[in-house]
Amino acid sequence: MIRRAAVACIAAALVLPAAHAQTSTADGIAQYRALLADGNPAELWEAKGELLWKQARGPKQVSLEACDLGKGPGVVKGAFVELPRYFADTKRVQDLESRLLSCLEAQGFSAAEIAATPFGRGEQVNLEALVAYVAAESKGMKFNLPQARPEERTMFELGKRVFFFRAGPYDFSCASCHGEPGKRIRLQDLPDLTKNPGDGIGFAAWPAYRVSNGELWGMQRRLNDCYRQQRFPFPGYASDATIALATFMGVQSRGAVSIAPAIKR
Repeated sequence: MIRRAAVACIAAALVLPAAHAQTSTADGIAQYRALLADGNPAELWEAKGELLWKQARGPKQVSLEACDLGKGPGVVKGAFVELPRYFADTKRVQDLESRLLSCLEAQGFSAAEIAATPFGRGEQVNLEALVAYVAAESKGMKFNLPQARPEERTMFELGKRVFFFRAGPYDFSCASCHGEPGKRIRLQDLPDLTKNPGDGIGFAAWPAYRVSNGELWGMQRRLNDCYRQQRFPFPGYASDATIALATFMGVQSRGAVSIAPAIKR
């Protein structure tokens, strides 16, 4: 009896410090993020994006104020938390970036050329500023992606399959990191994206300013980096695969409050 009690005490002594260390690390990271959020540099991208939205640009010298993001021509507020969604004019389910590409085409730009441009260069820089502006106009609102149309439901199911698809040299999938609770990488908690992870977590935190490289990342760039870490080929910019993944994560995040553009390490 005494021996069993002693073993239990030793086990508790070993487990409690480990649990405390994990809690302390998580608390420390949360405090770090809170300090970073005071004066988020993403505000610079937001301001630039607002100017770009209102400015007459491109070969046709028109503004984006007639662009329909799903709430009607020119309506920005509340649009981000309902994307991706189906658009009748393109006959596609589109996320924010792919929809902005369609709107940029109305200014005379080539969507194909922009999609082929590396991140952080050329018109891609302006596109990410527009992403920051549109996202900021829905900050504090809850995600409520529409699923009434068959195209939207099909895209959700496709995104679910892509999320769980395993391949590559590591036999990874998105679910390898984000398919169950309690996983961590580089001292950071990994949200379980198979269900609603909560306010401002996962899908509800992007786009975001990345401190590590001093740039604003939209969801397309975020997914690109995830595929890089899985050693997958990069997906095509604004491809159906990336839009499907965003649809899956967005629907799973229904009711979560957007904090985008957030700030990331």
